[in-house]
Amino acid sequence: MAGAIASRMSFSSLKRKQPKTFTVRIVTMDAEMEFNCEMKWKGKDLFDLVCRTLGLRETWFFGLQYTIKDTVAWLKMDKKVLDHDVSKEEPVTFHFLAKFYPENAEEELVQEITQHLFFLQVKKQILDEKIYCPPEASVLLASYAVQAKYGDYDPSVHKRGFLAQEELLPKRVINLYQMTPEMWEERITAWYAEHRGRARDEAEMEYLKIAQDLEMYGVNYFTIRNKKGTELLLGVDALGLHIYDPENRLTPKISFPWNEIRNISYSDKEFTIKPLDKKIDVFKFNSSKLRVNKLILQLCIGNHDLFMRRRKADSLEVQQMKAQAREEKARKQMERQRLAREKQMREEAERTRDELERRLLQMKEEATMANEALMRSEETADLLAEKAQITEEEAKLLAQKAAEAEQEMQRIKATAIRTEEEKRLMEQKVLEAEVLALKMAEESERRAKEADQLKQDLQEAREAERRAKQKLLEITTKPTYPPMNPLPAPLPPDIPSFNLIGDSLSFDFKDTDMKRLSMEIEKEKVEYMEKSKHLQEQLNELKTEIEALKLKERETALDILHNENSDPGGTSSKHNTIKKLTLQSAKSRVAFFEEL
Repeated sequence: MAGAIASRMSFSSLKRKQPKTFTVRIVTMDAEMEFNCEMKWKGKDLFDLVCRTLGLRETWFFGLQYTIKDTVAWLKMDKKVLDHDVSKEEPVTFHFLAKFYPENAEEELVQEITQHLFFLQVKKQILDEKIYCPPEASVLLASYAVQAKYGDYDPSVHKRGFLAQEELLPKRVINLYQMTPEMWEERITAWYAEHRGRARDEAEMEYLKIAQDLEMYGVNYFTIRNKKGTELLLGVDALGLHIYDPENRLTPKISFPWNEIRNISYSDKEFTIKPLDKKIDVFKFNSSKLRVNKLILQLCIGNHDLFMRRRKADSLEVQQMKAQAREEKARKQMERQRLAREKQMREEAERTRDELERRLLQMKEEATMANEALMRSEETADLLAEKAQITEEEAKLLAQKAAEAEQEMQRIKATAIRTEEEKRLMEQKVLEAEVLALKMAEESERRAKEADQLKQDLQEAREAERRAKQKLLEITTKPTYPPMNPLPAPLPPDIPSFNLIGDSLSFDFKDTDMKRLSMEIEKEKVEYMEKSKHLQEQLNELKTEIEALKLKERETALDILHNENSDPGGTSSKHNTIKKLTLQSAKSRVAFFEEL
């Protein structure tokens, strides 16, 4: 009895010790995950778990987003998960998204997983038209997206219609032109074919390098009002704060970079910005909701921290990640070179095999023809032998008749008739017999010559038969395949070796390897700069080509604004626009904002 009570007490104490949990669903750009979280977990506990699961170390760009009514919000790291204003119905859903964007994706995004998540998010924003993208740039971005998904273009595999089910262009772009899906695919494929040799991560990075210069890239927009009550848009991004006309989200009217801002705060719905120059008055604006002000402050703090962080030396962690990324890039480049060599060797082996098969087929055909010729020679020889035998027999018969005629002539001479008439008749018969004998002798001689000729022909036929048999023997005894080329020479000793069967891969990067890699990277940079002009020319050519098919009545307000803002020389960029706006003094910009 006491044992049973102790057992129940032990079970109940164990039950009390087990923490209560709830289920959380995390939605990334390409997957969904579920976790069991403890009730006491804070936002950081859940966020760290997701990052560890993804293998993500560049955590400062990302956050867990959820929706409160019609406003988005981000999970706070120092607050319990269930203390947020989230649905208590399990599983509780959060979206793992990029919260802050880099100024320069190529320099700041180190890990491949980070690049991939940014690529997927930016691509979706462009297709959903949350980021405006001009038509010609949309086609170029689509070609890089296809390269990232399908690899190198292969005409035998990527045939007409292979992109029919892919969503690659914004619906706004498709509706703006009188072009069929086949016409769009043709133009995308033409650029896609030029990206040969780019790996998935390289194609995704090229996509981001183009997208980051779009006017609406990385900007969070909020509706605000200044002191006069004028409705405006506040844009928060990696570069600073920007004020927009509500009808024009492309070009800001005023910009305040982060290095000009000293303090940001809010009280209820009023937001206060204090410039770095203390002589300049603060400027204030009002938002629609307190919740929106909280979100603006979060984004301002995070973007400002990253802005300042970029202008300092990399931390030890970032240096380590960049070193690992360089080593990984070098390893992948060497791996791609190895695969390229193997592919080339395989193609050469296939070509050699096809050539050997062709030659074997040719030799088989020659052997068949030689065999047929041999059979025809044997048949001809048999016919000539038979004809020679018949001719020989005829010659013998004629010779026998000639001998009999000679005997008859001798008998007639011996038994000559006494009378003159009989003598004359006898002489006539003798003369006829002589003529007949002469003719028969000539015929016998001719037959003998014909027999000799037939024997000669038979001998020649047999000689031809012998040569045909010899040729057939040569063909059948000739080796089917020529000697194979010697094995390829071993790889140079400075290329690292690795064992695909082993438990791990080992690499030995020498200084010469890294120097060569650095030189190749510098060379790639120079080539990229040279290609930029060519790329801009291609974009202008495509724009001119499809301009005739544009339906002007379907142009959106953003299309019209983009055309008005476009620099004919193609040198304008988002960064240049903001630099121009910040040439004026901060005081004049604040005054301008108050007067809007």
